[in-house]
Amino acid sequence: MKPIASSESVNIYCPEDGRFSFFNSPYPAHRFYAGIDVYPKGVFGDSAPSPVLGEVIEIKRVECPQGKGFASSSYDYVILFSSLENPKKCVKILHVEPVIKVGDTVERGENLGRLLRSGFFDFWTDPHIHVEVRKPSDPIRASGGCKFERLIGVDDTEAAKDLSGIVVECKPEYSLVALNENFEHGIPVDLNGQVGLLDAGIPHYGWIGVHVDFLPQIGESIRLCGKKIGTVKSTHSNMCVAECAGPVFTLKGETVRLSLYLYASSTPLVKVIPPKPGLLRLKKFEEVSVSIS
Repeated sequence: MKPIASSESVNIYCPEDGRFSFFNSPYPAHRFYAGIDVYPKGVFGDSAPSPVLGEVIEIKRVECPQGKGFASSSYDYVILFSSLENPKKCVKILHVEPVIKVGDTVERGENLGRLLRSGFFDFWTDPHIHVEVRKPSDPIRASGGCKFERLIGVDDTEAAKDLSGIVVECKPEYSLVALNENFEHGIPVDLNGQVGLLDAGIPHYGWIGVHVDFLPQIGESIRLCGKKIGTVKSTHSNMCVAECAGPVFTLKGETVRLSLYLYASSTPLVKVIPPKPGLLRLKKFEEVSVSIS
């Protein structure tokens, strides 16, 4: 497990072969720097490695909506931990059917339970663990979480020049493309001559997260492969949130969406989402190029 973020002296961990996202979600906590999704490598039903060190203080089963065009669980769980790193804070976890119980002490990486396909997801959403650091007096609301600091650095020195690469996985819900350019933790973009890493669902969520090692200016443009994709609207620590400029992505004549994450240690990939499952017919090992306009 690799430390990826911290809030109020509470560290969040991700499996070495996993990925994570601060911003690639439609939900409020992610837009305000207070939510992280940890994606272990695997499928729905696999075990969920704990991203925190804590003692279980509450488990609450909640109803959730029916999946939009896919079979999903009719319920989800809220699991609350008292942090063992900072007992004045608690941690909220979602999207795991627990095998742990109240009173258990959980080490980072220890199995929490089964990864659920929640009705809160979209058809392209992979299994993940949603994490927030909270005040014990306000542990469950959708807003009000503590803001995170990112622990992984931005190591790339140049922004991506194009989105050409090889299809390494294809399924009806999405395809994964390994770009021809080699990057460290994510797909790099340009902010006035400096580099940041994209963490976003573009353009479908309407906003974009970018990880940086400098302080961006409000109103600054974000460019992917030379094309403007957003304008910085807020900053926090070593991150910023931008309003999406409405770029159009196309692949093989189809308008597509992109889903982008940070990777703990493995090579970053681009998730290409079709308008509907099955509309984008790609083959594994096919060479492709995503266009931006």
